[in-house]
Amino acid sequence: MGREAIAKKSYQRFFFRKKPQELSDACGFFALENEVSLRSMTSADLDEVMAIERDSFIYPWSSRFFMQELEVECARTILAEVNGQVAGYVLFWLLPDEIDIHNIAVKVRFRRRGLGRLLLSQVVARAERRSSIRVTLEVRVSNSSARKLYESMGFVITGLRRGYYSDNGEDALAMALNLK
Repeated sequence: MGREAIAKKSYQRFFFRKKPQELSDACGFFALENEVSLRSMTSADLDEVMAIERDSFIYPWSSRFFMQELEVECARTILAEVNGQVAGYVLFWLLPDEIDIHNIAVKVRFRRRGLGRLLLSQVVARAERRSSIRVTLEVRVSNSSARKLYESMGFVITGLRRGYYSDNGEDALAMALNLK
């Protein structure tokens, strides 16, 4: 079974812990799966993305930095919308043999509902389609919830980057998901 199928099963297991509810019994966040749509980020999304960024990180990226990232030739994004509202995003680079995730965040009111996992699984699926060897990322040592998500999807710690974050000198854990 490929990683995309495993991620989908994990995603389904999260939402359907007992059994799926009838469509007429809509409740909670994902009453209907088609409420979530995925697309690439555009400059028109920047204000909503920046609001998520500011709510998600003590030291958020600036809008200027986001725009610079979006102009990099190998940069790609996936933006998640719920009922037309920006709910989360991931920004990553397509490198020759791997994908490197640079930023991922979910709006506070949509957290702990599988949206981060969905975004991450989309990146992993893209890596598999292009026959990448691995998916890499760095995460703050203090960000235990993100680390748990990454580890649950098969990422392993590959190193420690001392003083990686220039904003406060915090260390980062380098993590990778090996695909081959």
